[in-house]
Amino acid sequence: MPVIKSAKKQMRQALKRRVRNFPLRHEVQTLLRKELKLIKDGKTDEAAKFLPTVYSTIDTACKKHLLHPNNAARKKSQLALALNQAQKKGGKKAVTEEKAAV
Repeated sequence: MPVIKSAKKQMRQALKRRVRNFPLRHEVQTLLRKELKLIKDGKTDEAAKFLPTVYSTIDTACKKHLLHPNNAARKKSQLALALNQAQKKGGKKAVTEEKAAV
């Protein structure tokens, strides 16, 4: 526990900030996990519809200085890349199934 008056105040401020910032930080993590799970499960249509929501939340966290701008950009880029790769795999899989049926 802090002894100095300014350190006590700093501790109170840190606690208030942590309480205020935790919900958004947790939401970003949850949405990222949900998006990656959709992509992993092959539900690319749902993932593509859900992507703007995730982007919006990441941008909000960046605007409130919970994420560094480069970190936010990296997360968005990785999601887009994963979704694009999943869509390409899904497209190729459908084409090969059609050829097998013929």
